[in-house]
Amino acid sequence: MTPEPSADAPAHAIETVFRIESPRIIAGVARIVRDVGIAEELAQDALVAALEQWPREGVPGNPGAWLMATAKHRAIDLVRRRERYARKLVEMGRDLEASAPHGHIDEPADPDDIDDDLLRLVFTACHPVLSAEARIALTLRLLGGLTTVEIARAYLVPEGTVAQRIVRAKRTLAVKAVAFEVPYGPEREARLGSVLEVIYLIFNEGYAATAGDDLLRPALCEDALRLARVLAELMPKEPEVHGLAALLEIQASRSAARTGPSGEPVLLKDQQRSRWNRLLIRRGFAALARAEAVSTGGGPGPYVLQAAIAACHAHAYSYEETDWARIATLYGLLAARTPSPVVELNRAVAVSMAEGPGAGLAIVDALVDEPALRGYYLLPSVRGDLLVRLGRVGEARGEFERAASLTRNERERGLLLGRAEECG
Repeated sequence: MTPEPSADAPAHAIETVFRIESPRIIAGVARIVRDVGIAEELAQDALVAALEQWPREGVPGNPGAWLMATAKHRAIDLVRRRERYARKLVEMGRDLEASAPHGHIDEPADPDDIDDDLLRLVFTACHPVLSAEARIALTLRLLGGLTTVEIARAYLVPEGTVAQRIVRAKRTLAVKAVAFEVPYGPEREARLGSVLEVIYLIFNEGYAATAGDDLLRPALCEDALRLARVLAELMPKEPEVHGLAALLEIQASRSAARTGPSGEPVLLKDQQRSRWNRLLIRRGFAALARAEAVSTGGGPGPYVLQAAIAACHAHAYSYEETDWARIATLYGLLAARTPSPVVELNRAVAVSMAEGPGAGLAIVDALVDEPALRGYYLLPSVRGDLLVRLGRVGEARGEFERAASLTRNERERGLLLGRAEECG
């Protein structure tokens, strides 16, 4: 006797499909209504329709296309009800007029159109008119498919705070009349920087959590990596997009080796490189090659340079075999391209490995009074490490203790206090 399907099966299918397809659905609808907030509401309406119909009628053969068609049908109805959008409706053409209602479409819409819409959604969610926190929250919501609760949990902030950021971000985009488009020329270059920055910030929060009990938040890394891959597919001729994808692939390859059995941090020099994910490394190398292939002159950008640095580590079979001289050179190029005290601090580490701890300490000491690094725990941490290598363990202990007092991550604090004890 064939068992009857579970009553929860359609609901589970809806949840799974909607999480995967929601960015494309929102993007496709936003092209019609020109408002990401309304587009998200209409996508949710399509979800409600699925919850009502799929348990009765069964899951359609192409559930993603069903949800897209239903959401677009409701968007067209909304536009029809608004007289001021009548002219825009005519311009849409017959393709939108003919969108079938409520799931009688088994074939997906033109994938090129969807991809174009998705790219517009990326640029809209990451518009510089929004604060960095708002861009991150909105991007994770619309493109990462995360719920407000999941975003709040990931960033260790109250759920209400995240909800307010998302609501205000949507309102700001509407009030500022931000166009739902991919800009061109100089504006596109400026906006692309904002898009890449948001994806990189999301990845970094997952790779080295700012606060909390865990060093890593793998889900955030996976979301950022997925967004970077999507962006690379949508913008194949942008070297910095491929550079960011390469950087994240290679960085993510080390995740399994970055923590010990109890979740404690494992420093780069102590990591078992056999645990590095070779598939991700190969993907990173391929993305870096694509970035170099589409470069048009003017030198590599900051993400390509950072990816090249990560590739140096990935090429080395051991910490000692790392080409530190090349890494120091690449950090020098990065510092010239995007001057930053943090980049200079990283360059100091590479210089210390290539030329000795004294050379690195000279660079670090020049950064001690840098306002941007005040309260940055890695400055005393790096200085402590260099002092240990110079045999000045008494001074090093104080630096590690200071670093421990500055970090908000419990795993990092434990590591730093342990290093201070070793200097006892």
